[in-house]
Amino acid sequence: MGLSEPERLVVAMSGGVDSSVAALLLQQQGFDLVGLFMRNGVHVASGEEVKKSCCSVSDARDARMVAGSLGIPFQAVDLKQEFKEVIAYFLRQYSQGLTPNPCAVCNRDLKFHRLLAFARELGAMGVATGHYARRDTWAGRVRLRRAVDKTKDQSYQMFCVAEDDLARAHFPLGELHKSQVRALASEHGIKTAKKADSQEICFVPTNNYRSLFDERGLELHKGQLVDTGGTVLGEHEGIELFTVGQRRGHGIGGGAVLYVVEVDAATSRVVLGTREECGGLHMQVGELNWIGFDPPPGRSWRADVQIRYHHTAAPARVTLEGNLAQVAFDEPQSSIAPGQGAAFFQGEQLLGGGWI
Repeated sequence: MGLSEPERLVVAMSGGVDSSVAALLLQQQGFDLVGLFMRNGVHVASGEEVKKSCCSVSDARDARMVAGSLGIPFQAVDLKQEFKEVIAYFLRQYSQGLTPNPCAVCNRDLKFHRLLAFARELGAMGVATGHYARRDTWAGRVRLRRAVDKTKDQSYQMFCVAEDDLARAHFPLGELHKSQVRALASEHGIKTAKKADSQEICFVPTNNYRSLFDERGLELHKGQLVDTGGTVLGEHEGIELFTVGQRRGHGIGGGAVLYVVEVDAATSRVVLGTREECGGLHMQVGELNWIGFDPPPGRSWRADVQIRYHHTAAPARVTLEGNLAQVAFDEPQSSIAPGQGAAFFQGEQLLGGGWI
């Protein structure tokens, strides 16, 4: 590539308004773009496509049409095998009494790793997406910060992405509000301007995990429902149907509202308790990943810790012990679910994170 030629980027196009406007903005900035659509091999019924999917046949068609309207080359990439691994992780976590985070795993393994391999093959310098996050550099290190639009901020889901991969990532929507994104799409006649946002998990468009378990032949582990004192309250059809913090679907009615406090895979017991019993002050976080940050050796430090996507990061003290982070919150946090991701922030900067 000659020095006078524009820098080439691969832009992940899902067929939604966010990735469409990301491509528009990058084109306006002078990048040489190649649009890529990720096929996950999951069949989505036509009635569910508009509501929740981001990888359906109609999404691929929308992405291709937007790329065509912008005059950029477009490819659909078959990631069926890679998505099978994400689905296998999802099923395995539930079988172990854990709460998976497939979107974070997809970001880590596919969008900011596998697609970077495709980018290299195409002579591109990096990958761009429609995520709402901001990336910059400080003292020679990549930093990731929350998006300007806090209602759409997706920096939490990047906690496990390698710093080297983020160094080649572009997030053109990080400085914009969602309303501005839709306005830009309308102004430039982009087909997806009014398209509803995708929701839930792309390979469970109905949000019915039980149907996925049945479809994949996952063996459910039946057992007892007990209270925090060990008293048996009833039976359940499988630990795979529960997650910490859940307050519906356990079938125990009357009296105080009960929440899932613990899922014990070893005994197949699901422990129910009050909202207060569902809270906790401490947790351990493993498989740590740091982004533009090195934790101070030999001492604890302060951070705001986010324990799921729809959770307000809470102040805590973090202490490293070997490969684990011991987190002590200032106040009890509800529904600390093993298997979920924990993201460490200082102000708007994402320091990294790990798995609870």
